Amino acid sequence: MNILLLGSGGREHAFAWKIVNSPKCSNLYVAPGNAGTAAIAENVNIAVSDFDGISRFVEEKNIEMVVVGPEEPLVKGIVDFFQSKETLKNILIIGPGKVGAQLEGSKDFSKKFMDKYGIPTAGSQTFTKDTIQKGLEYIDYQEAPIVLKADGLAAGKGVLICQTHEEAKASLKEMLLESKFGAASEKVVIEQFLSGIELSVFVATDGHHYRILPEAKDYKRIGEQDTGLNTGGMGAISPVPFADQDFLNKVETRIVIPTIKGLEQENIPYTGFLFIGLMNVNGDPYVIEYNVRMGDPETQAVLPRIKSDFLELLFAMGTQQLHAYPLEIHEYCASTIVMVAGGYPEDYKKGDVILGLENKLPESQALVFHAGTQLSSSKDVITNGGRVISITGIGQKLEEALMNAYSQVSNINWNVVYFRKDIGQDLLNLKK
Repeated sequence: MNILLLGSGGREHAFAWKIVNSPKCSNLYVAPGNAGTAAIAENVNIAVSDFDGISRFVEEKNIEMVVVGPEEPLVKGIVDFFQSKETLKNILIIGPGKVGAQLEGSKDFSKKFMDKYGIPTAGSQTFTKDTIQKGLEYIDYQEAPIVLKADGLAAGKGVLICQTHEEAKASLKEMLLESKFGAASEKVVIEQFLSGIELSVFVATDGHHYRILPEAKDYKRIGEQDTGLNTGGMGAISPVPFADQDFLNKVETRIVIPTIKGLEQENIPYTGFLFIGLMNVNGDPYVIEYNVRMGDPETQAVLPRIKSDFLELLFAMGTQQLHAYPLEIHEYCASTIVMVAGGYPEDYKKGDVILGLENKLPESQALVFHAGTQLSSSKDVITNGGRVISITGIGQKLEEALMNAYSQVSNINWNVVYFRKDIGQDLLNLKK
């Protein structure tokens, strides 16, 4: 099977690693890819939102399956684009159409969907520039802290947790009147703050059937003990010790099943991944957000735990045969540490040569996934983004997985490198 994978992050390198390990993979192309995907597949210099360029490449290379990694092309309607073309409509494309992608593309859409189908989530209301006065009054009736969310995609920066009513009101004015997040904040969702422990549950679906993949917990803040600015993710752990079978059963019955049934009832075809961001509030799951793709860096911790053929999983999703797919999961733990360029998530430098990539532990102990990397003209691997490399350690227990991950991290270096040294420590402390 000839496959095109869209994206260039650590998530896509992990996808590529699983796909090329399937005997059913003939050729894998990654657009645009990174230095890691270049080592195991063929990179193609096409942007993920260049639908015309992607369609020409698909026809030229006789691509049979397109796997969409990031959310942007999904929200922009790449699936609808393929289905509207006679020459493309029979190609398997893994990802939801434009309407289904609104579960991530519009916070207002997803909150209304959850309310309609009784899916537990924080109470909220949505406001625009025209209704800002009502929004300011609504804030007065909320308990602090108060959550403000830009309705649209804002590169992971559109969620504000305001500690006081005054801060919430000032932020609402900035978002609606001063376009703090551009078009993404033309609508703002004001939401009740939920107190608990976060985790993510990942679901593969063909729109009718589903398989629940391993859950994960990620670490968003740049600083130790979850301090400092939000990032795209500094690490992840799978499985999550506090997500026992009783809790996961609640997630399935209260959230996963009503979500899939709701999509069916709304006549929204949905082939792809559903990432459910959850808060565990005293043992009960509440949805913080939906994402319509796998998470990054959670994918780098989740995919190594999938024992069964990942390409067969994608094929079963694309051909509406997921009910017949036997998902097998490894029992071991995986812990991902993200190595970032100094200064991230603010200003950082690109172009530093990455040293030590050849010093690898066996794959049974640690995996190296590239994110913000590229090959220089002299074939050196250089930094090309904020999040540069993800290291996933594997072990029978979390302690062993973390030890292997940090051991591999110590082998790799570049000019100004930073990583958190406390990933997973909160979960180890929970167990004590």
